[in-house]
Amino acid sequence: MTTETKEIPGYVKSTLHHGVRSIEFFHPQSNSLPGILLKELTHQLHEAATDPDTKVIILKAGGDRSFCSGASFDELANISNEQEGIRFFSGFANVINAMRNCPQLIIARVHGKCVGGGVGLAAATDYAIATEGSDIKLSELAVGIGPFVVGPAVERKIGAAAFSQLAIDATRWRNADWAKRKGLYAELHPNTEELNEAVSRLAESLAHSNSEAMSELKKIFWKGTEHWEQLLHERAAISGRLILSESSKNALKRFKK
Repeated sequence: MTTETKEIPGYVKSTLHHGVRSIEFFHPQSNSLPGILLKELTHQLHEAATDPDTKVIILKAGGDRSFCSGASFDELANISNEQEGIRFFSGFANVINAMRNCPQLIIARVHGKCVGGGVGLAAATDYAIATEGSDIKLSELAVGIGPFVVGPAVERKIGAAAFSQLAIDATRWRNADWAKRKGLYAELHPNTEELNEAVSRLAESLAHSNSEAMSELKKIFWKGTEHWEQLLHERAAISGRLILSESSKNALKRFKK
């Protein structure tokens, strides 16, 4: 079974095979995520969560370069009022909460660099497997906002100290080895062939495991995040307000150039 978005730049598609559901997103601008793709990604995660045939989920990105470059700069630059800003950043909140609430374990297949919201996606999965070139950066402060929405997911995975380093030094890349040592990535592999083998091995193993046991484990892993439904939308409101500032608008113009 395969479903995908239509008539927009990029896509989100979902494929189910022997209990393993692969949810893949793609956008021609380095796998950035405009609001419509965030909405579809949330929808596909909700669909997977309620499907008894889905035993495990793989979150992956199309293309052969970046895993995810975060928010769509074009869409950020066109936000004209606070409600539009809140609506856009709530898209990331909805995706993270959908991943958190999904009873199945989610494996991230990270084949390239992660920026901003891309780091948040990787952090919100239950087990991230990456290539050695999958460097990370939280660039939000450099465009006048901050990693408010993805922050709880990132901090939960790598700790407050490492999260603050990423958030404060917003223009600096950290390599994949740093990300693995801090706990964002569970495994690193030298190339996509070995990455694919590792992802397939784990997914197939989990597809034959006890679904109820995995669901109970996930509840334990995510204990203490029950308030995120409200928290992440409160954080979205902060970003929605700050993106309208003159500082943010000027920073976005510089980045686009």
